[in-house]
Amino acid sequence: MLIFAVLHRFVANDIQRRSDAWLSGEIAVLGDVAGRTPNDRFYARVVKEVAELASREVPDKVRANENDSVFFLQAGDDGTPRLWVGAGDGTPNLAAIRARKFFSDAPYDLNVKGFDHPFRVASARLDDGSHIYLGLSERDELRVLRSLRYRFLCLWLLVVLFGSVIVFLVAKRMLGHVRKITEAASRIGQFDLSSRVPTNKRNDEVGHLALTLNHMLDRIESSVHQLHTITGALAHDLRSPLTAIRGKLEIVLSDDLKIEQSEPIVSAIDELDRLTDFLNTSLDVAEAKADALRLSLTEVDLDELIRVMIDLYEPCMSEKGLRMNLRSAGSITVLADAALLHRVVANLLDNELNHLPASCTVSIRVGETEDAATLTVEDDGPGFAAEIGVHMFEQRVKGRESKGHGLGLAFVEAVVRAHGGSVTASTRPEGGALLSICWPREAREKIEARDSLTLVNR
Repeated sequence: MLIFAVLHRFVANDIQRRSDAWLSGEIAVLGDVAGRTPNDRFYARVVKEVAELASREVPDKVRANENDSVFFLQAGDDGTPRLWVGAGDGTPNLAAIRARKFFSDAPYDLNVKGFDHPFRVASARLDDGSHIYLGLSERDELRVLRSLRYRFLCLWLLVVLFGSVIVFLVAKRMLGHVRKITEAASRIGQFDLSSRVPTNKRNDEVGHLALTLNHMLDRIESSVHQLHTITGALAHDLRSPLTAIRGKLEIVLSDDLKIEQSEPIVSAIDELDRLTDFLNTSLDVAEAKADALRLSLTEVDLDELIRVMIDLYEPCMSEKGLRMNLRSAGSITVLADAALLHRVVANLLDNELNHLPASCTVSIRVGETEDAATLTVEDDGPGFAAEIGVHMFEQRVKGRESKGHGLGLAFVEAVVRAHGGSVTASTRPEGGALLSICWPREAREKIEARDSLTLVNR
């Protein structure tokens, strides 16, 4: 638009320069003719014919038959009109000239009453003291400029429209490829880490982005594979000697030993079991924190699972003086790794069993919302220890009186997060702990949509 404005200014100045040049040339000729023509009865006829001939050579004149675009006026030194060539009687033209306070040899603009457009006027003084004036209407000049502006506007709109179409097509093409990359990246989740985003042969930013993503996925797949290899080797190297030691202790225990001899062996077996459980949980939490937990998803009835777990734990709870009650909305199916979900619930109930004093009540609620299943476990005990605060889901964070390894809630949070859910824990205002799990109903899509990248086929 700025270029058009500069071009318009340049054309307007050029047209006015040509008009001024014509006026200056013609006023010089008319002054010479008027000065050389004898002042007799043919004077007016000669000068008038020369002025009419000059009017036919007007530059940029559109309508050649009109005679209102040019006027010639000769006035005496007292301002009286002596010769007039043009439309009308010249009275308004002479009045407008007289209204000017100064005389100028250079062409100037003159507004004449009764005319819609101003005149460009050049003047000259004759030897007898009279003045001649040659005026050229700016009507044709303004018409040319108006036509030029109209063409500029059409051209500008055409350029804008054409540019917008090009930008739209290019952006649509680029966004289409970005959308394909996004769709492919969203599919590269837990179930398909080996896939890659589509690439093109163009050397543009989108192509570079696709190549960078594929290189990143190569590194992630390699890292996850190495993590699984390391955790698998650790599990095998540590479990094997523990299992062997436990077997030998059981063989010794099967002998006819006295009570004081068997108690240390039983205690050692319990410690080995705790160590094995700690090892398994630590490896699972490590994989979950690295978003590399291997899942085998199946449809699990959450209500049925909770009822089975309550049946398993109720004898221990009763023995310790704890009560359990369940409020369930009925059968609720979720997509989850059944073994991990079983361990999640077991961790929650183990926490209640290990930390609650006698005569407390554990309340379990199973419900559902529009897109999620909810599991809430609360009690009327002392609640969470104040020193763990907001770090209760971190590894090795536990209360001062806790005898565990500080991995239970970390394991619960890691497994739930791997399934696309969320966990919140707090101490109730009236006392007691409250832990709530939100488990997505369509876990597969949410797991795939997460930023995490994990593998299957455990």
